Amino acid sequence: MRLDKYLKVSRIIKRRPVANEACDAGRVMVNGKVAKASVDIKPGDVIEIAFGDKSVKVEVLSVQETYNKEEAKELYKYL
Repeated sequence: MRLDKYLKVSRIIKRRPVANEACDAGRVMVNGKVAKASVDIKPGDVIEIAFGDKSVKVEVLSVQETYNKEEAKELYKYL
């Protein structure tokens, strides 16, 4: 699954265009490397997102196309 879509489906970032902008600005890293929105995400990847002066680091646990709001939190765990 594409990084921008994963961020939206997992509800880490609420909207896909916002996820795209964060990737384009170089604020999203996957496994320690700056990532574009088109990077393929798989279980075990570590995603780090810089939001202003704080950052969020999560590990991908599962990748599926659709989830409801309650199940979205099971897609990743905070590190």
